[in-house]
Amino acid sequence: MTGTLVRIAGPAAVARGLGAVGLNEIVLVGRERLIGEVIRIEGEDATLQVYEDTTGLELGEPAEPTGEPLTVELGPGLLGQVYDGVQRPLAQLAARAGDLLARGLTAPAVDRARRWRFEPAVRPGERIAGGQEIGTAREPGGAAEPVLAPPDAGGVVLEVGPRDAGPDDPVLQIEGGRLLALTHRWPVRRPRPARRRLDPGVPFLTGQRVLDCFFPLARGSAAIVPGGFGTGKTVLEQSLAKFAAADVVVYVGCGERGNEMAEVLDEFPRLEDPRTGGPLMNRTVLVVNTSNMPVAAREASIYTGVTIAEYYRDQGRSVALMIDSTSRWAEALREISSRLEEMPGEEGYPTYLASRLAQFYERAGRVETLGGAEGSVTLVGAVSPPGGDFSEPVTQASLRVASALWALSADLAHRRHFPAIDWTRSFTLDAPALAGWFEQKAGERWRGLRDEAMALLQRERELQEVAQLVGLESLQDEERLCIESARLLREGFLRQNAYHEVDQTCSPRKAAWMLDLTLSFHRTAAKAVKDGVPLRSILEARLDERFLRLGETPDDDLDAVGPALRGEVDAALSRLSAE
Repeated sequence: MTGTLVRIAGPAAVARGLGAVGLNEIVLVGRERLIGEVIRIEGEDATLQVYEDTTGLELGEPAEPTGEPLTVELGPGLLGQVYDGVQRPLAQLAARAGDLLARGLTAPAVDRARRWRFEPAVRPGERIAGGQEIGTAREPGGAAEPVLAPPDAGGVVLEVGPRDAGPDDPVLQIEGGRLLALTHRWPVRRPRPARRRLDPGVPFLTGQRVLDCFFPLARGSAAIVPGGFGTGKTVLEQSLAKFAAADVVVYVGCGERGNEMAEVLDEFPRLEDPRTGGPLMNRTVLVVNTSNMPVAAREASIYTGVTIAEYYRDQGRSVALMIDSTSRWAEALREISSRLEEMPGEEGYPTYLASRLAQFYERAGRVETLGGAEGSVTLVGAVSPPGGDFSEPVTQASLRVASALWALSADLAHRRHFPAIDWTRSFTLDAPALAGWFEQKAGERWRGLRDEAMALLQRERELQEVAQLVGLESLQDEERLCIESARLLREGFLRQNAYHEVDQTCSPRKAAWMLDLTLSFHRTAAKAVKDGVPLRSILEARLDERFLRLGETPDDDLDAVGPALRGEVDAALSRLSAE
C-alpha cells in the first residue's frame, strides 16, 4: 500500500496510509524514491528518517513501503570496496553521475557484471546448517573467498548449480525449494548469530608497544580512543589497520570532515600490506559517511560496518572494526531525536544513548561460529569529546561498556610524542586474562616488567611535581635517576616512529626485550649511584643514547644486541665506580 507525505522536517518525514508497516522497515520516499526507515508508528502515521537530502520534497508525494528492514549484501566481492552508510558503492555511483552525487541514485553493493568460479564444498544429499561454508568463489586471477549459507538457511542439498556464477545466480538448491546464491542479505540492526561466545584469552596485537604491553586488548573486545583535535586518533586507527593482527579490516568514517576522509581514501589504496606485500585495500572494506552527508545515513553507517565485520567473522577470520568516530554517530542520534521531539537527556542527547551504545559494542566478540570455526570482531571506536573533556556523555557511556580506554593526550601530541597515549589515564580490563599468553610468548617476566615500568612512570610524575616546587637540582641523585630512567621509557619505549621501517611496529617479544634492557639499566645505575658514583658522571657517559634507539633494532638482532649492550653498560659503570 502506498501512502503520502503529510509532514517534512529536515531528515524526518511523516507518511500516512502505509498500511501494516513495521518498525525499521524501509520506505521509498517521494517521486525520487529516496531511502527512508520507519522509526515511529502512531496510528495511521509513520515517522521516517530519510537517508538522503530531503530538500525539495513536497507534501502529498508518495511513500512506498518495501516490506523489509535496512539490509546489506554479503558475499564475495566486498573486500577493496568503498561504500556509503547504506552500502551504496561510491565508485560506481561516481562513474555514473560524477563526484557530486545526486539524490535517489542507487546501485547494488556488488557489481552484477562480475563473475566467479564456484567450487562447492557440499554434494547433493548432504545436510547443511545455517552459516556453514558451502563452497568457495574465485575471480580470474584473484584469491578464493568462502561462500556462506545464510544463518537462517539449512536443510538437505537437492542440487548444486553451475560453476560459473554471478552475485545473484543460485549455486545450491535445498529442500523446500529455497535457492542459495553467492550473496545473501542481512538486516544491519540484527546481530548475526553464533554458536557460542568464547572467553578472552588471545590478545589483539596492535604493534604499538604502549598498547600491547601496558594496555593490551583481547581479541573480540572493544576499546575506545577518546582525544581532542590533533591528538592522532585517525593516524592511530590507520596504524592499527595496517599492523594489527587482523585478517580483515572494516573502517567506518562516521561523520568526519570531508578532507580527512579524502585523505583516508587517498592513503589506504597506497598502503602496503606487511603480510603480503600487496595493497592493504585487498583485505579492507571502507564505509564512508562525511559530515556533510545526511545525518540519518550517518546513524546507519556503523551498523552497516559491524554487519560486514560479522560476516567475515563468520568465515572464521579475525576482524578489526574501526569506527571514526562514535561521537559523530551520537550527534546524528541527537538530531534525529530532537526532530521526533523526544525528551532530551544530558547535553541534549537522547536518554537511550547509553543503551544504544551498549547494544552496538555488544556486537564485538570472539565466538564459535555456526560453522564451527573461531572468529572475532575487535572494535576500536574513536571518540571526539568537545574540548577534550572526557566527562561528556558519549565518552562516559562508552567507558561503561568498553574493555579498554586508550586515552589520547593533547599535551603529549603537542610535544610530538606519538602515539599520544596518556598512560596515567588509560586502562585495560583484559590484562589479567592475557597475562598467561604474554608470559608464554614474550617471557615469564612480562607481568613483573610491566608492573615495574608503570611504578617507575608513576614515581616520575610524583617527583616532577616536587621538582616544580623546589627545583630539579634540589632532588637527590637517586630521585633524579628515576626521572632520567622514566625519560628513557617515555622516549625510547612508549614513543614509536611511524615512518621508520623497523620501529613502526613491534612484536611482544621485542617489547619485553626493550623493557627488560631499559629497566635493567635503571637498576644497575641505581646501584652505582648508591655506591657513590655521581649521577653527572653516568649522564656524561651518554649511555642513554643507545636505549633511545632500541626500537630500531630488527627482531633478528635481539639476541646479539641485548648481551652486548648489557656488557657495555656494566663496563662503563664499573669504570666509573673505580674512578
